[in-house]
Amino acid sequence: MERSRDGEMGGLWVAMRRLNTLFPARLCVPLVCVLFVPFAAARPNILFCISDDQSWAHTGANGDPVVSTPAFDRVSAEGLRFVNSFCDAPTCGPSRSAILTGQPIWRLEEAANIWSTLPAKFATYTDELRKAGYKIGTTGKSWGPGRLEPGGRTENPAGPAYMERTLEPPFRGIRNTDYAGNFADFLSEVDGNESFCFWLGTSEPHRFYQDGAGLKTGKDLSEIAVPAIFPDNGIVRSDIADYLVEVEHFDTMVARAIALLEARDELDNTIIVVTSDHGMPFPRGKATVYDDGARVPLAIRWSEGIKNPGRSIESLVNLSDLAPTFLEAAGVPVPGMMIGRSLMGLFSGLRSADWDAAYIGFERHSGARAGGKGYPCRAIRTEDFLYIHNFEPGRWPAGSPDPEACNRLIPFGEYDSSPTKTYMIEHQYDHGVAALAHLAFGKRPAEELYRLKDDPHQMYNVAGSKGFEAIQADLRERLFAHLEKTKDPRVVGGLIEWDYYPHYGRHANKNWKVDERP
Repeated sequence: MERSRDGEMGGLWVAMRRLNTLFPARLCVPLVCVLFVPFAAARPNILFCISDDQSWAHTGANGDPVVSTPAFDRVSAEGLRFVNSFCDAPTCGPSRSAILTGQPIWRLEEAANIWSTLPAKFATYTDELRKAGYKIGTTGKSWGPGRLEPGGRTENPAGPAYMERTLEPPFRGIRNTDYAGNFADFLSEVDGNESFCFWLGTSEPHRFYQDGAGLKTGKDLSEIAVPAIFPDNGIVRSDIADYLVEVEHFDTMVARAIALLEARDELDNTIIVVTSDHGMPFPRGKATVYDDGARVPLAIRWSEGIKNPGRSIESLVNLSDLAPTFLEAAGVPVPGMMIGRSLMGLFSGLRSADWDAAYIGFERHSGARAGGKGYPCRAIRTEDFLYIHNFEPGRWPAGSPDPEACNRLIPFGEYDSSPTKTYMIEHQYDHGVAALAHLAFGKRPAEELYRLKDDPHQMYNVAGSKGFEAIQADLRERLFAHLEKTKDPRVVGGLIEWDYYPHYGRHANKNWKVDERP
């Protein structure tokens, strides 16, 4: 059966796409299913490419002056580039759980914590697609880190793993997995009448990095864009350059995967998504709900489903919106528990006032406080403001300064060890560093409010300031109304378990343990 949109099935697909622009998406799903399930070849393939720890700013298309990301830039130019795209949680496992389930982390029980599990009762888009006849596969970093068995699963929820291919890494710290080669192995098992969904997840640019890799690849440190939240010196610039090398490694894998689709004449009928699970592994990035931790790159290409490609999308979206998008595009019913919003209307060029906010949550990350306590917070991000509510402001947000209180035996253990972090700690009382160190490591008030136009890195909290009372009250009300509607236990009541769920990761600190429930 032909996959071309010009054939009989292609024409039917176009007709149904037009219907989906006229009627609410979920009302159309049953009709789409009836028409398309028997004709699997007409349904789009899905290639989901996700890096590990990459902030929004660090692609060529998004304006970084040094990094080279031709694959991301191509997907943006031939599809859609999202300007305001956010993870649901700035930590690996919870973010990936939200992507798979189409739900915010506060609805996912244990899965809101890293090194936890994803209970089998939560539907995933991969399972729904497989039940509808899709071939599913994954390579590299998929769901995780954590343990599957306590949640009642025996297989990674992203799909069966393809991991046989390896390569010689260009630098230490880069995994030897040939992600694109493994995608080729997966494709070799896909027959001509079978639609597929593949998760290509790299471990890059997760730390650690080979020191000096950026310089060895010819990067000019004087051209590095240093975020205002960091000291600007050679140590930090070189650290960022090393990080960008690993961003480029991910992009190379995406480019190779796209080339494989082109060689099979599958490119135009494949939804290609390129994104990251959360922001850069630097202080005040990863493990924070600020933009450097929660705003992620997102580009989507789909020749047969995106109208007027090359557009930049200003609407505020969460990565949990991808699951219902994939299912609707495939003509598969969206489970009621998936409350993410399908992006199909944005694909069609429709505009809606509903896309004016993204919501972000955070619970326990690396086990950086005594007894397994997290740093619970929720945030609403609009075009102009970021409002954050910290439920336990008495706790250290970056983790305890005492290494003995941390599972990893490092101070401020929510942040990975790095040259930038070490410099900021060692010089935390120096002129020019002290204020930045306090922002990165110090305690925070219960409420934070940032005006983004003047403060892109959220350094100046205006909560409680004259002239911002109405904005603060409105965003607080909007956030809590959303949390109540989506049944966040921290707002609607009930057991709040996140400080007491097991931590299934390795314990470098043998004296560290999670407290028992009181």
